[in-house]
This record gives sequence, structure tokens and C-alpha cells, in this order.
Amino acid sequence: MQWTIDPTHSQAEFSIRHLFTPVHGHMVIAGGTVHIDEADLAKSAVWATLDPASVNTGVSVRDDHLRSADFFDVDKHPEIRFRSSEVLRKADNEFLVTGLLAIHGVTRPITLDARVLGNAVDHRGSRRASFGARATLNRKDFGLRWNQALEAGEFLVGDEVEINLEIEAVLEVGTAIPQAADKAA
Repeated sequence: MQWTIDPTHSQAEFSIRHLFTPVHGHMVIAGGTVHIDEADLAKSAVWATLDPASVNTGVSVRDDHLRSADFFDVDKHPEIRFRSSEVLRKADNEFLVTGLLAIHGVTRPITLDARVLGNAVDHRGSRRASFGARATLNRKDFGLRWNQALEAGEFLVGDEVEINLEIEAVLEVGTAIPQAADKAA
């Protein structure tokens, strides 16, 4: 089944340490697809693009700094891209989705711990599914190296970034719906 990501109902959330406190933010998932082939999971695939210019931590000065050349450099790198290379089933609605993530001009492999949250027909008659995924990455692996040393030898910004993706997608027209469609996607 082929699902098209609905950007108005999807987002990428993140958390990173600032001094000793986590800072939370999000950005828009601009588009993508989730293809699930139950008969042959090896044919399943996910791709998505995120808009780093949409980064929002609730503090405009910090958001502007994140858009700058010190971090995402959105003028040179206007997209963050993910394309899967392998989808493995962990449990009924849980998957490991491995693929390539491109941030700031650097492409690296990453594995997402993903899950299908369910699907149903919406108020307009479209079948929608909800997916979630989590991962942890090191921002320096993607060339996001800006930091500031503090007097105690610590650094202002942590390296580990916790990622949480919440995705809602619409079933593409002409895609067959399985018999137990309300229980799993």
C-alpha cells in the first residue's frame, strides 16, 4: 500500500541538550511516501523531506541561529532528506527502517525505530494512517559542529539529538485496502 505523507498533520520533533537542560523543537515534514508491501517486506520503502527553514524551538533568536551557516545553513541546504534502504519487522506493527539521511550536505546511514499507529477513514472519506519513528543521532556526524566552550570544560550544546517523527499519511487512490484495514496499515 502506498501512503502519501500529509505535511499539515506531520512533524519532526527533536531534543538536544543546552548546557544541562534539554531544548525541544520541531520542523515541518514537507512531503514523502510510505510504501508497505505486506507480501514482501523487502519491497517496502520510505522517503521523506523536511524543511529546516521551518525549525521552531519557541525562541526566534535561537531559531534564526539554527537556520544560519553555523547549523542547518538553509540557504545552501534547503532540505533534509531520508530514503530507506531496508525495512525489517520487529513485531506486529513495529519496524526497523534503515536508510540514508542527508542533513547540511552530509549523507549518513541511520536506523529508525518505527511503528504503525493505526489507520481509519477520515470525515472526507479518505483512508489515513499514522506512523511514528524515533532515532538518536550525533549532530557532528552531519557537519553541525558549532559549539561554545564553557569555563568548566563543558560545551554549551550537546552532540546527541533525539528525533521523534509523527506522520499522518493518506492512502493513494487505487491502492488496495487489506481485509483488516482498521487494525494495521
